[in-house]
Amino acid sequence: MKFISPLAISTLLSAATVSAFFIAPSTNNVASRPSTKLFISSWGADGPPSRRAPVEVSPAQNIQEYLKQPEPVAARPNLDGNVLVSGWVNCKERTDQTIFDFLNHEESAFRFEKIIAFVDDAKFAKKRLISRSARYTGLLDKLDFIQSDIEGALPTLAQLEGVKSWVVNAGSDIKLLHDIANLAKLSSVENVSVLVTDAQTMTDASASMDAVKAFDLGEGKTFSVVAVGAITETPEGAIPYAIGEFGTEESVLPADATYSRDESLRAVTECLGLVSGSNKALVFSEVTNVNATEFKLVKGLREGGYTRPQEFDHMLTDGPAAYDAACEKFGTEGPPRTSYDEWIEQKQKELDESAADRKARVKAEYEEKKQEEIEDIAREWAKREYFRKATSGDMPYSEDEYIKSVWERALFEGDLKYRMMHGQATDERKELAEFKKQQEKKKAVMLERAKAGLQELLDEDELVGSTKGDDSD
Repeated sequence: MKFISPLAISTLLSAATVSAFFIAPSTNNVASRPSTKLFISSWGADGPPSRRAPVEVSPAQNIQEYLKQPEPVAARPNLDGNVLVSGWVNCKERTDQTIFDFLNHEESAFRFEKIIAFVDDAKFAKKRLISRSARYTGLLDKLDFIQSDIEGALPTLAQLEGVKSWVVNAGSDIKLLHDIANLAKLSSVENVSVLVTDAQTMTDASASMDAVKAFDLGEGKTFSVVAVGAITETPEGAIPYAIGEFGTEESVLPADATYSRDESLRAVTECLGLVSGSNKALVFSEVTNVNATEFKLVKGLREGGYTRPQEFDHMLTDGPAAYDAACEKFGTEGPPRTSYDEWIEQKQKELDESAADRKARVKAEYEEKKQEEIEDIAREWAKREYFRKATSGDMPYSEDEYIKSVWERALFEGDLKYRMMHGQATDERKELAEFKKQQEKKKAVMLERAKAGLQELLDEDELVGSTKGDDSD
């Protein structure tokens, strides 16, 4: 009985199922035998995807061709201890809880033990921040309050004692940046992240640059400055953004520049957490032009499954410049080589190769493989012979030395066994006798050569001895 594999049965059943769905309707004239003609495969005329060449699309047409798989991003190593938040929870129109939620988010890199709100009125701030959501997220377990001695003032050095990170809302006062930098230098603060709002009013780039230079905090301390336009209540993530360098003429915002409040809080906290945001002064501006590189890139990052930290890290490290370079490279160099391209190239070489060359190559590969098998058999034969003689106690050599001494005989045995294994004609007795006969002849020739060499040495010694005798006479 012929065995039919489960795979074959599955294939036959699949074919029968396909036939049942695609059988052409029978006519009255041929009622006894229905037609089994199949229509075109559901894959289409090109067949299944496995038979098709991969299509390379320019990153300019599909940004996902440029973006890589999202990977973890580097966070600052000292995002623990106490963090002080100043400049918020002083307004009656809103709670300002968002900044605290970002710093307490369980999936962020922040691991703060205590989140301290530095406010003008501690009693008012507690009413604003002690909410049901704060209780559910665990924010209340970390939340603490420090009241300012003077309304609108910065914390003193004493109030900053024990604080490792500091998030500041500096507003639009460029001079306040110098005071923040001085406090960060003299206090225990290791990380300071500053939000500057209404940056569209700061048209003097030199003054902004001077403020940035003041943040030379010294070894072990880092800073981030995030400048945005006039604050709006646009939802977070609704509008893509561009990033520039704060303090340069190119990054001066236009007079009508605006920015989302929640998005600005997101930017200042993400820059606090990322290594890529360390020691940078940045200007964030909204981009509404759908053809702008920044617009396409931010949208692509979000559609590609990037988290907000991964998105900000990509914009800070690679940004639109790397994307534009990839688009230009594709246009000049074409799509990158794939495994399919290499396979096609190999097949083309095989077609171009002449029959004689192909035959010679195949023969050489066969002979090489054959020789390897013969040597493996020979080595096994020599090892068995060594073991047999070693157990009898008559073996003055090591295994390697013995194999080397009988290697010619081992190769003979290996060749003989190889031909027997592959069904080739062999005559073991006759071939062994001829091999031994050849070995005897070889030994005789080598002995004659050794004798001749010895005789030459003796003749040279006699000649040297006679020459010395003449000199003594």
